[in-house]
Amino acid sequence: MADHSLAHRAQNTTRTETVHLPPTTAPTNHGRTVAAWTTTWTVVGGSVVAALGVTFALVWLFWVGMAVMVAGVVLGKVLQLLGHGQGGAATLARAKRRGGH
Repeated sequence: MADHSLAHRAQNTTRTETVHLPPTTAPTNHGRTVAAWTTTWTVVGGSVVAALGVTFALVWLFWVGMAVMVAGVVLGKVLQLLGHGQGGAATLARAKRRGGH
């Protein structure tokens, strides 16, 4: 019968995981980019509008909120492609002007 006690496992360790580290350190802005903030607040605003549409049983208002959310995601992606996202040229230039953060 195999010994599966905690003491046995602590004394007889086995390596079952491989550690995968990124080749470089992550950017220091923690996602605080123009693209991230624009996407977040546009989606939050659209959610509030859609919730009001559900609350007041206004189907058109719900769909307006949904359209605002989709537009926010598209706008965020466009801003990311223009360099305002994580690791983008505009974000790196802004970080350099602010002293690295």
